[in-house]
Amino acid sequence: MSYFDGIAPATFQGPDSTDPLAYRHYDPAEVVMGKTMEEHLRFAVAWWHSFAWPGTDPFGGQTFERPWFGDTMDLARAKADAAFDLFAILGQPYFCFHDADIRPEGANFAENTRNLEEIVDYIAAKMETGGPKLLWGTANLFSHRRYMSGAATNPDPDVFAFAAATVKTCLDATLKLGGENYVLWGGREGYETLLNTDLGKERQQAGRFLTMVVDYAKKIGFNGTILIEPKPQEPSKHQYDYDVATVYGFLKEFGLEGEVKVNIEQGHAILAGHSFEHELAMAASMAIFGSIDMNRNDYQSGWDTDQFPDNPREVALAYYEVIRAGGFTTGGTNFDAKLRRQSLDAEDLVAAHIGAMDVCARGFKAAAAMWEDGALEQARAARYVGWSRGDAPALLQEGTLETIAECVLRDDINPQPRSGRQEKLENVVSQFI
Repeated sequence: MSYFDGIAPATFQGPDSTDPLAYRHYDPAEVVMGKTMEEHLRFAVAWWHSFAWPGTDPFGGQTFERPWFGDTMDLARAKADAAFDLFAILGQPYFCFHDADIRPEGANFAENTRNLEEIVDYIAAKMETGGPKLLWGTANLFSHRRYMSGAATNPDPDVFAFAAATVKTCLDATLKLGGENYVLWGGREGYETLLNTDLGKERQQAGRFLTMVVDYAKKIGFNGTILIEPKPQEPSKHQYDYDVATVYGFLKEFGLEGEVKVNIEQGHAILAGHSFEHELAMAASMAIFGSIDMNRNDYQSGWDTDQFPDNPREVALAYYEVIRAGGFTTGGTNFDAKLRRQSLDAEDLVAAHIGAMDVCARGFKAAAAMWEDGALEQARAARYVGWSRGDAPALLQEGTLETIAECVLRDDINPQPRSGRQEKLENVVSQFI
């Protein structure tokens, strides 16, 4: 008996539908800008929040009672069965996982590895029957107590070694399942107090760790993209992968800017004091844009609430930057989002994903319409047109303070401010939402 018994596969019924378990805006076969919506959005379901998370928060314990909860291989297989039942209902093309989401915790590294290999074989067999593909795999290097002081940045070399060995097994698993990316999220790669922290040493450890990951991926023939997911804090006071710009500086320091890209989460962008679209635009400008985790924060809370997206305007602005970046290649839209603790039923899990996919589809189509309309890009180009005229290109490329000062005096340059026309551009966006 399936946990989702009685829930039919979701179908596209159009914007007039009142069925909460039907797609109103997401038609995977709809062609927009020369590609289907499925190809553009590349939706993925996150194994951890949808199947492993028990409904806890910082002030309360487990509220979910799933029949697959528990640390046995039989229950791990039952969890995989439930996951693929949900995938069949949603029809999304991808899923994502951490190792600890899909296998029970063993007594040691060897048992963890055996458990992982066994459940990966089980998942691979299910994928062969027509299930979704793996967007990316990753290792959970933050939940177990051994990682309380970090993984790659841990002061104990034994923890560093255990983490590195674990990443090796997860890269192997990702390759075996045909994953298109591999993600590293430094959930505890940071510090809680500077009183016991050597920032320089930990940074070097993190750089060496990432270099080893890149080298091993090449050695085994993993042709996917290696991704880092930025986050500024929570649970650590400070984390080394604070935001996209910080990650880029880290990659440049260790010569990895051509090897590693970023997986950007909306909620993490907000925690860093940015907007989602800012982080996306920053990554594109630095040529490290890879993939996204789609969710939202509660703006009345100061922490990462990981809610499903429900704001088409926010989503449209984000996807506009994805389009400007050239769209996804190996990346996609992973729902790193979880139900509220009061949402206990199987139907809640289905409805959450359907609603989120609809919001994303609605936002993406608005973004595509804005892109094809061209008004925003025309305004952007017009704002910088002066840099293509007269002596401006040479000023930037060859000018010195002395030659520029001479030019300003000679030509009596006396510039006047020009409007940025922000409100007009915001009104343009509103036309499409």
